[in-house]
Amino acid sequence: MRPYGIVYAGVGGQGVLTASSIVGEAAIRRGLNVVMSEIHGMAQRGGSVVAEMRIGNARSSIVPEGEADVILGFEPVEAYRVAHKGGENTTVIMSTDPIIPFTVSVGKETYPPVEELVGALQEKFRVVTLSAVGLARKAGNLLTANVVMVGALTALPGFPLDREEMMEAVKVRVPPRFVEVNLKAFELGYEEVSRCL
Repeated sequence: MRPYGIVYAGVGGQGVLTASSIVGEAAIRRGLNVVMSEIHGMAQRGGSVVAEMRIGNARSSIVPEGEADVILGFEPVEAYRVAHKGGENTTVIMSTDPIIPFTVSVGKETYPPVEELVGALQEKFRVVTLSAVGLARKAGNLLTANVVMVGALTALPGFPLDREEMMEAVKVRVPPRFVEVNLKAFELGYEEVSRCL
């Protein structure tokens, strides 16, 4: 199969790498080839975190510029930062919950309005927005926002893995005592995007 490229973008502490490992787990269980790379920012928590994944006939994990099928933005500025990876057929799924950097908190920089970031991305891509934090709160644990995003990704037409496969991967990749709340978070993300499409 043609490689399906996903670029995950967020900040440290958001569970970006856990989210990508869930997708990778599901792909491996299906018997698909999957390759992934990770780029960490300067700080473990608060720095940029980007993971790139290709599922299918690919040797390199690097998604060529303009060829991402999906940009999964866990944070608005971080989604915008990796926009060069997208092309005319790219879908951006973006959580609209900003994480304000320290430099903004101390007044050295300003954070752009989220609506402006969404608008700029909409000029180039199909964009689906949601509040991953709000849905995670509804699920019962704010730490499940990353799994909300995984559920949202799974709902996209053309995504190569199905809902049941992804839910099995969630069960494998999260600690047993958190499986139930994470499955609820997954369903909320899935339903949110299903309604938008």
